[in-house]
Amino acid sequence: MRILLRVKPGTSRTAVGGRYDGPSGPALVVAVAARAVEGQATKAVLDAVAAEFGVRRSAVRLVRGATSRDKLVEVEGEENDIRERLERLLA
Repeated sequence: MRILLRVKPGTSRTAVGGRYDGPSGPALVVAVAARAVEGQATKAVLDAVAAEFGVRRSAVRLVRGATSRDKLVEVEGEENDIRERLERLLA
């Protein structure tokens, strides 16, 4: 399942949750402590998404947005579980 993300790098702690209504539609907000330097924030985002959705890190793949705050990721797993968890996180 593909999920739009809005990344907030350089925060005091990592958190997944909240909604950002951007030009591409609603996106899940992911805040990470890592800075946007040499892909550190992107790696931290993928780790946080995997942990939040209860999947292995290898089940989360960046599709678009390696250097952008707006990212598109693909999460492999039970689609109904992922969709249900996403709806809760966006609320």
